Amino acid sequence: MRNLCIIPARGGSKRIPRKNIRNFCGKPIIAYSIEAALQSNLFEEVMVSTDDEEIAQWAARYGATIPFLRSAQNSNDYANTVDVLLEVLNRYKETGKHFSFVCCCYPTAPFVLPQHLSEGYDRLIKKNAAAVFPVVEFSYPIQRSLEMDSENAVSMKWPEFMHTRSQDLQKSFHDAGQWYWLNVKTLLEQQKILSDQAYGYLLDPMYVQDIDNESDWQLAEMKYEFIQSTA
Repeated sequence: MRNLCIIPARGGSKRIPRKNIRNFCGKPIIAYSIEAALQSNLFEEVMVSTDDEEIAQWAARYGATIPFLRSAQNSNDYANTVDVLLEVLNRYKETGKHFSFVCCCYPTAPFVLPQHLSEGYDRLIKKNAAAVFPVVEFSYPIQRSLEMDSENAVSMKWPEFMHTRSQDLQKSFHDAGQWYWLNVKTLLEQQKILSDQAYGYLLDPMYVQDIDNESDWQLAEMKYEFIQSTA
């Protein structure tokens, strides 16, 4: 098994300061991703890519490795996930380490479960896929979405669907923003996540929550506590 888990966690979060190590229901939020990856027993190594010494210390405390710090070039607001993954893979390559598959697991994903990672990996292998990642269905048909101008006047974005029954509209999905299983060979060739032969792993909306502001954070904690109370 040549699988690597990369958890990208830079220190310069703006909307929620120190977001990646902020306390979430009793422990730093990054701990949930680290623990889920370790408990899945899928990885030769679970590493955190960070430019921040404090994040590195917390990550190590929960069992991740930090073999090197992230470069300044990939620590600014413009570096994307693929940039970080490629940097990590190239750094390992320089030491003679090569991986067949990589899972990028975000540090603010407290709902990720070892079972989800395992089932995603199984789908990657069985489908001979380039990528597998969790998706969730939009809660409202996007064909009924509205546009609003500077005067707050609204109109339908797609008026041809105004009288179409909801059950007759095609379902739409969005990225759950938790993890990506990737074939390393394809990633290096295409240098993108949503490449050819990408497959979704459908999640229950209860296990999905964007965490971009304080309201999101509070909702995520409420969801998490509810899930724990019903487990």
